[in-house]
Amino acid sequence: MLSLTPFLLFDGNCAEAMQFYQSCFGDDLTLTRLGDTPMKAQFPPEQHHKITYALLKSGNVEFSATDWLHPTHQRQLGNTTAMYATGDSLDELSPIFEKLRDGADQEFLVELREMPFGIYGRFTDRYGVEWYFRGASKSR
Repeated sequence: MLSLTPFLLFDGNCAEAMQFYQSCFGDDLTLTRLGDTPMKAQFPPEQHHKITYALLKSGNVEFSATDWLHPTHQRQLGNTTAMYATGDSLDELSPIFEKLRDGADQEFLVELREMPFGIYGRFTDRYGVEWYFRGASKSR
């Protein structure tokens, strides 16, 4: 069975970001540091704190991440990748929306609210990750 898991790339702050996301979603977070793997011999000691693999699992929420480790290919922040959270109600989505928006960029913040097509909100979080929230319309 094929599955698709969102995978985020960070530039040295993967552990911090994933711990923040865990504080928003709760449940299980697995962090594997470069220094705890056999790969550490291939990298300088100042990179051993970086995360080679992170996995957050909380109910129906699951996503992975890593710190950028490629020696020559450069990571670029972009606006072509986003996390998409869906739920059944404003009451279900609001607590997560409010936690994740802590430190978010205010310029493109769209408050979570009822729209003609359903519940909608969006922002760019403190780590540059785009978050979109969508819920069912009350009239359904």
